Amino acid sequence: MLASAAIRFTSNASRRGFHSTASSAVKVAVLGAAGGIGQPLSMLCKLSSHIDELACYDVVGTPGVAADLSHIPTKTKLTGHLPAPISFPPTPNEGLGKTLTGADVVIIPAGVPRKPGMTRDDLFNTNAGIVKTLMEGVVEFCPNAIVGIISNPVNSTVPIAAEILKKGGVYDSRKLCGVTTLDVVRANTFVADAVGKDPTTLNVPVIGGHAGITILPLFSQVEGINLTDEQIDQLTVRTQFGGDEVVAAKAGAGSATLSMAYAGYVFTENVIKALSGESVVQCAYVESDLTEASFFASPCRFGRNGVEEVLPYGTMSTYEKAWFQKMLPDLKKQIQKGIDFTK
Repeated sequence: MLASAAIRFTSNASRRGFHSTASSAVKVAVLGAAGGIGQPLSMLCKLSSHIDELACYDVVGTPGVAADLSHIPTKTKLTGHLPAPISFPPTPNEGLGKTLTGADVVIIPAGVPRKPGMTRDDLFNTNAGIVKTLMEGVVEFCPNAIVGIISNPVNSTVPIAAEILKKGGVYDSRKLCGVTTLDVVRANTFVADAVGKDPTTLNVPVIGGHAGITILPLFSQVEGINLTDEQIDQLTVRTQFGGDEVVAAKAGAGSATLSMAYAGYVFTENVIKALSGESVVQCAYVESDLTEASFFASPCRFGRNGVEEVLPYGTMSTYEKAWFQKMLPDLKKQIQKGIDFTK
């Protein structure tokens, strides 16, 4: 089933207990569950054999999404919540609180989608505020949860999330990730098409960030494939700007929602497997000292506490080194933009 594809992105080791016991129930919260990414992501999570409770939250439509998904015959229990109605005197957002309380993993695809001509950075003004508000809820209701940020621009929204957690006194760098799995999914798919291989047998490391030239697939590290310089250049640029390809094809009707939902599902499955005791390696955008950028995507070893080790990205080709040098200044600026937003 779907879970078998997720396994391709992992390396497994010995089993350990999830939290206190191996039989602990797993709760996943999806914030932005009624959106273009949130709905298919929630459906995939409903199909997962690893998730016992799925809590869906959005500003509109969530009870309907949860009711619809609840008819799918799996063990996963569904709840769907909206923000608390506006009232005076003001009352806490009980819907967000109910969604997050007890959550082990929180996935945040909330925000506005890209439209033709927009970059991820164009989304900043709207999505930055949304992520800030949702992370304040994480601080209050589930400070120990592992959080995966999908909301773009990830290069900036993850630093925003980190600053909110720091202000709340609950920041743990092991438990905050930007979900860059889609970059790996695209790189695997594109190179497999180019060389005639099964994409599920490939695992291209993708480092840097999650926007344009900050995305750097390391095709030189994939064994068993031979690419010309022209192919490497074409595949690199296509991986970097794969989102633009989808936005253009949808002609203003949306961005990469289905593939992003799949990638978010793969990330979530791998995190849960790691929480249950498996040693899992997958790329993610995390706090890092590998480069001058304070956040950086690279292979990470996940365990029961989240990111247990940020792994080195290995040897790069001359071509990849050139992209690396171009990427770092942009990435650092986007990180600082997120930090500055919280001040």
